[in-house]
Amino acid sequence: MLTDPEAFQSAATAAADPYGRVVVRAALWLAFLAPFFYLTYGFANWLASRRDDVGSIVFSWERSIPFVPWTIVPYWSINLFYGLSLLLNGNRQGVDRLAGRFLTAQLVAVTCFILFPLTATFVRPQTTGLPGFMFAVLGGFDKPFNQAPSLHIALLVIIWDHWRHRLGGLLLPLWHGWCFLIGASVLTTWQHHFIDIPTGALLGFFALWLFPRSGELPVSGARLPSDAKARRLALFYALGSVLALAGAALGAFFSAVALILLWPALALAIVAFAYAGAGAKVFQKSADGSITLASRVLLLPYRLGARTNIWAWTRDLAPQAAVADGVFLGRFPTASEANSFGTVVDLAAELERPAGAMCRWISLPMVDLLPPPLMIQQQAAGALETARSDGTVLVCCALGFQRSAGVVAEWLVATGRAKTPGLAREMLTTAGRPVHLAEAVERATS
Repeated sequence: MLTDPEAFQSAATAAADPYGRVVVRAALWLAFLAPFFYLTYGFANWLASRRDDVGSIVFSWERSIPFVPWTIVPYWSINLFYGLSLLLNGNRQGVDRLAGRFLTAQLVAVTCFILFPLTATFVRPQTTGLPGFMFAVLGGFDKPFNQAPSLHIALLVIIWDHWRHRLGGLLLPLWHGWCFLIGASVLTTWQHHFIDIPTGALLGFFALWLFPRSGELPVSGARLPSDAKARRLALFYALGSVLALAGAALGAFFSAVALILLWPALALAIVAFAYAGAGAKVFQKSADGSITLASRVLLLPYRLGARTNIWAWTRDLAPQAAVADGVFLGRFPTASEANSFGTVVDLAAELERPAGAMCRWISLPMVDLLPPPLMIQQQAAGALETARSDGTVLVCCALGFQRSAGVVAEWLVATGRAKTPGLAREMLTTAGRPVHLAEAVERATS
């Protein structure tokens, strides 16, 4: 696991390669991905066509969506951007990660098409001219069975994200507008029903999360934890994920709205993966407290729960408490609270720096309820002592009870402000915060 806060974004960012090598890598990936797409997509269509129990999920209001023939042009344009996106990279790692996203979307979508096929129910009217030709070509290989999650939307999310980091000025809003047309076209060409769009978007963001632009891959270095508490927490969140998934599957028989439970099911599965050995990197939080867009979207249900938990446990407590020499201990701050300090030392892997926080922000992500790696705890205590030269310092985690309390206790003992861990505990308790330091105090004595 990375311990240098500046390394999160840069450790896996390779130096620029000669563009010729980038093109060769992109061409090799295209030579694999293109036939793989047509073979797997066609196979899923063929299997669905042989079944007599293929249903559909259609909301009644969808019948008012107009058929707009010319939108087949933006619909088809995604094929062009698919290939160009692979070619538009600064190094071979960028090509590999983008290809990994494409492949992930393809594999998951086709698996869903095989296991749970759905069919489009609208019959398109006859179309002439260029749109008619494009619809005819599309109909030659695209049958009305590959619906949810929409692979078109999943790929759109991936491609939109890829280009938005590379375009600026007037081109960026034009890109957003064109991507909106591509997304809307899946409905106005009567290729998909509405339910295919959010499920496809969820798949696209999952692919972005699995292969981030920079930093470690979420699956890299993952190993089963030896800590019994970590295993219990992993099981707890995995069970929550399974229950949400079951709720989505059973609820869909009564209303398609129940499929929204797929979102918290995926979020809880990712958190379970963190406790099962992947660690804090699954939250994709950088040294300045920001998180990736994919993490922000996928883990939103979990973060809403975490925010509710913060309110429930700390609503009757002062948000921060002074400890010693300009150092404060507290829960995760709002922007206005953070701006009242010179520096915030943030240990909550699961929470993002609040918008509008202008103070110096040092993020050293730790997973909640688990003892942090000793090196990170010591590094946080060192960062705390250094930050004191720039003014007051708030050390925070979600509640301010354990992770942040452990770091402050480490700092108190390391700097001689507390002669023993017991005295450090007394100082924190006297400050007015309920703290849980059993594991942290043991670390401070080592």
